[in-house]
Amino acid sequence: MKGNHLDDIYQLYVQDVYRYLRSLCYDHHTAEDLMQETFYRAYLYLENCQDEKIKPWLFRVAYNAYVDYKRKESRTTLQTPDYFQRLADHHTPEDELLRQERWHEIGRSLSGLPENQQQAMLLIDFNQLTYQEAADIMDIRLSHVKILLFRARQAVRGQGRKGE
Repeated sequence: MKGNHLDDIYQLYVQDVYRYLRSLCYDHHTAEDLMQETFYRAYLYLENCQDEKIKPWLFRVAYNAYVDYKRKESRTTLQTPDYFQRLADHHTPEDELLRQERWHEIGRSLSGLPENQQQAMLLIDFNQLTYQEAADIMDIRLSHVKILLFRARQAVRGQGRKGE
């Protein structure tokens, strides 16, 4: 039964988890590897999760897989994040160009933010998690998430005004 349940969860959340991981690591192949690691860990610990909390729990598992990856990476080599220039080609050239421009814009907005502010925006604004779910994933207080998100939004708005 556990296998069937995980298949359903995978189908429901694979795209969200992938987008979240790709936003964190800026690399398609790394995001795919981390997504596989996330669902492997999910398979091992699925019984620890309540059904109504699956999405935030999966994001927590994904975040932990990402943190483990970053720890290993920092011991080996440093890479520059160039995710927004290397999006995969799945649509027409026009669609791809528009998508690259959109992601490039988002990437510029987020890249100037501290990592914890980026994380708050990715979880709440881009993945529609609640403030409490984001706080749990980031392992910080609810009030701290609200402050991080407020500051991140202010910074992004300020960047938008500079471009006018």
